[in-house]
Amino acid sequence: MNKSQKLLQQLVNGLLIAIVIGLLGWLSVHYKIEADWTANHRNTLTAGSQKLLKQLSGPIKFVDFDYANAETKPDVQQWVDRYHHFKSDVSVEFVDPSREPGKVKEYDVQQPGEVVLEYQGRREHLRSLSEPVITAALQRMTDSEEHFIVFLQGHGERSLEADGKDTSFDQFVAALKDKGLKAEPLNLVKTPKIPDNASALVIASPTQKLLDGEIKIINDWVAGGGNLLWLTDPDQATGLDALAKTLDITWLNGFAVFPDYQALGTGSPGVYVATDYPPNPVTEGFTEITAYPLTRALEWNKDAAKAAGWNVQPLLTTNENAWLETGKMQGEIKFDEKDGDKPGPLTLGLTLTREIKTPAAAETSADAAAKPDAAKPAATRTQRVVLIGDSDFLSDADLPALGNKQLGLNVIQWLASRDAQLNIDVPKAPDSQLFLPGWATWLIGLGYTFVLPALLLGYGVTRWLVRRRK
Repeated sequence: MNKSQKLLQQLVNGLLIAIVIGLLGWLSVHYKIEADWTANHRNTLTAGSQKLLKQLSGPIKFVDFDYANAETKPDVQQWVDRYHHFKSDVSVEFVDPSREPGKVKEYDVQQPGEVVLEYQGRREHLRSLSEPVITAALQRMTDSEEHFIVFLQGHGERSLEADGKDTSFDQFVAALKDKGLKAEPLNLVKTPKIPDNASALVIASPTQKLLDGEIKIINDWVAGGGNLLWLTDPDQATGLDALAKTLDITWLNGFAVFPDYQALGTGSPGVYVATDYPPNPVTEGFTEITAYPLTRALEWNKDAAKAAGWNVQPLLTTNENAWLETGKMQGEIKFDEKDGDKPGPLTLGLTLTREIKTPAAAETSADAAAKPDAAKPAATRTQRVVLIGDSDFLSDADLPALGNKQLGLNVIQWLASRDAQLNIDVPKAPDSQLFLPGWATWLIGLGYTFVLPALLLGYGVTRWLVRRRK
């Protein structure tokens, strides 16, 4: 090969390399490939956030109020990109407060670095950015209605504030607030009426008997179509028999025994662990394990429930190996039908629904009855009731365990008719922080400071000696 041929070959090779580099540059601009290798995929939106984004029909906009030279802009853009990856109409606008004071006033921004999230004319101010914060804000904005969940108080029920004993619903109330639900205490002695705007009434395991007037108010609320969550614990007698009769159910005395407690290490046969659930709208798509310390069972009158218009569905059930223990939880616990123990499967939770005519529809129906030729309206709404034989699973001590929090949120969201919000939660990434013992920190420091430089120096000297010998 002569000199001119070599030169031509070099030119062709150079041209081909330039073309390849150009193609790679074009591909890198027009196509993006990402891979998240972190534990729990902490750099990718969780399934809950992805599910929520699929339900949102309009554009989402992030408005970042920070100075032009702020170092936080890349972080904001990173979060916008994560949500944009799953919803194409997610955008961001960067606003310099010093140059656009009018917008600062319009958005009521209090400090630089604040991000305002906009969706369908509603706004949420975010002081920090993380997936739980952003997704929770989007959930609140998807529902324009205010939902009040009232908790009965005054009879030894679970407190809504921390009590120092981990028996309160303080953490659960905070979780409801994150979802845009307002939890309010209700003392019927002070205010003898359940608010008309209450989405649901919660009776959380009262330990003292209610007054007859209170029982009537609650019973009338349910009979009139009010939504209810009734949590009770084994062997509690609170005088709510009239309410149980209205619902056509019977609470059974005793507690459910979980026979596999030793194999799973729950520590007590009285802690029932649910691993699967019967078909029910509350648990549809819910796959997490939940635990119930000392839970009681219940039964329902199928014929009476049907006659009253109730559609009854089991929410929590045991397997055939479980049983209802009517004795005390001490010593060796064995099934003994002679002592009143009831074999499984047991029902630990129920949901009840029925169609209720709205007040306006009822009034119009009366007018239509007086005029036979008039069309009769059929405006109705669905009444929803949830009954669970345990209240501990939502307490501060047990709420973080397994899937208890998500199930509790599902129950309340369902009662508030927010079906689209079920099973949307953002778990924390397990690798968000790294904690090392002192010796490990010392060893890493020693390695980077002395060992690694010594190895590199030794390799360099060795290569130099080898070349000298050649």
